[in-house]
Amino acid sequence: MAVTGCAASRQPVFPPEPPAADPKLAGMQYLYGSGEAAAISRQAWSALTFYVGEVLQGKDRRSVVLAEGASLDAPKFVPCAGKPPAAVFDVDETVLLNQGFEYDDLTGAPHRDFDDRWAHWEKTGIHAVSPTPGAKEAIDALHRMGVMVIFNTNRNAFNAEPTEQAIDEAGLGPARHGETLFLAGDDKTGSLKDARRWRIADHYCVIAMGGDQLGDFSDLFNEASNVPARRALTALPGVAPLWGRGWFVLPNPVYGSGLQGGAGDIFPADKQWHDPATAPKGGH
Repeated sequence: MAVTGCAASRQPVFPPEPPAADPKLAGMQYLYGSGEAAAISRQAWSALTFYVGEVLQGKDRRSVVLAEGASLDAPKFVPCAGKPPAAVFDVDETVLLNQGFEYDDLTGAPHRDFDDRWAHWEKTGIHAVSPTPGAKEAIDALHRMGVMVIFNTNRNAFNAEPTEQAIDEAGLGPARHGETLFLAGDDKTGSLKDARRWRIADHYCVIAMGGDQLGDFSDLFNEASNVPARRALTALPGVAPLWGRGWFVLPNPVYGSGLQGGAGDIFPADKQWHDPATAPKGGH
């Protein structure tokens, strides 16, 4: 009876409901977890290293930094005469993967202010980053070839010291603010990067650039009025040959300027299709 009474008093135990899938999860799965993203990253860094080697062996070194006043449909580049070679890279999701920050974004408590949280991350997340696959090998190769490696990032100038430390401890440095590291707040243009690129190009022949956003190559890409127009800018005859030949893109499906538009923006009208089997039938 005692056993029967105990059993009768038990309540059925159901497993907890799984949490709702975060819309960012798929991008994080790809970028931080997949072999495919790691392979694309290594592919980009390998192509960049090979390209730089080709340029250094040639006689005609040309800058890939658009000059002030240039346009994407009529590009002009900063002159290189007599300047030593350099390669310029964005930092976040280009040379460093911010795994710690994105883990907190996915699993941590809700956050009210992104800028405040990001500033805390810059200060305290130094050891929760990793080099993007292939970045260290490529940067080491560039140094051996005598190419100055410079970082141009929208991390905050007031956190220059921990950013230097994060890059250096990942084995990608040396990163020195104002010399090989340029940050948001170094000038009055905010998150725009062209002014910093021009400052770098005053002293170096920038023969290669790498980034995960189009703005890592020119602020002019940010002037597009809509999603199709922005995509079309990458195919303009004056700049299209630069992809893989001076400009190198790293994958980032997690955040940034590339994540824009609804279905009607992404898919041209003549490419929109619905399964005829599911289409409503005519009649009464």
